Amino acid sequence: QVQLVESGGGLVQPGGSLRLSCAASGLILDYHNIGWFRQAPGKEREGVSCISNDALITYYSDSVKGRFTISRDNAKNTVYLQMNSLRPEDTAVYFCVSDRVVRCPRRTHSQYDYRGKGTQVTVSS
Repeated sequence: QVQLVESGGGLVQPGGSLRLSCAASGLILDYHNIGWFRQAPGKEREGVSCISNDALITYYSDSVKGRFTISRDNAKNTVYLQMNSLRPEDTAVYFCVSDRVVRCPRRTHSQYDYRGKGTQVTVSS
């Protein structure tokens, strides 16, 4: 059974940092491209970052560029999202998706192979 499990969310003050993890089981991450999305109440779902299976392609939305960094450790079957200089508007549920075909999954209305349930990130003083 394939599972993507996110962790690392929590409550942080503005300007703080968090590192999210997307741990995969039941699949070999080497063959999967990964995307990070976020969903806040009353807001459109947003594709914030993605990384190809070989890490040659990465993408960041304008809203997080320069603050977030995506990386992967295929040996650990895990993808990370390092989030720095967090702002209140970064508050959302963050979840990861995987896909074997789409090199950098970031389109909000596309269907991907698998997705996790998400982890809550709250940025507040």
